[in-house]
Amino acid sequence: MLEETQANPPHRIKKILIAVDNSPRAGNVFDVGAEYAGLLRAELYLFRAISVPQEFPPGAVSSENDPLPKQLTEIALQQLTVIASRTSNVVVTQMLVRVGFPDNLILETAEALDADLIVLGSHGYSGWDRILGTTAAAIANRSSRNVLIVHAKDALAIP
Repeated sequence: MLEETQANPPHRIKKILIAVDNSPRAGNVFDVGAEYAGLLRAELYLFRAISVPQEFPPGAVSSENDPLPKQLTEIALQQLTVIASRTSNVVVTQMLVRVGFPDNLILETAEALDADLIVLGSHGYSGWDRILGTTAAAIANRSSRNVLIVHAKDALAIP
């Protein structure tokens, strides 16, 4: 246990951005980030980037008249609400959903919030993702903020 003088150092983590996707492990990534937020008494922000599937026409992304991005955002917010309900120990300060490329949006959001820590999952993909790199790798390599990458075995260990 930290002594009271150590509990609030000037560099302490005050804001945590947990970025999840639509994978079955998103809840486990949230659990790890929420545990840290509780231990550190940090504000917690839950984030999800969504993108319009490639098979949709380009106008579905850029057209203000297309209802698809709005519908996807509403679904994502509902999913974030379910994920946030996994714990009563930590309050989610804000749930955020943005449309676009996940790595860019996560970095932009962390910057806008002035987050001290970004928490996201590593998917351990093979094939093309090993060659091109995952979102987690892009965040870890490009972020000027601390990044905690939750690996599958770590995420699955939490009840």
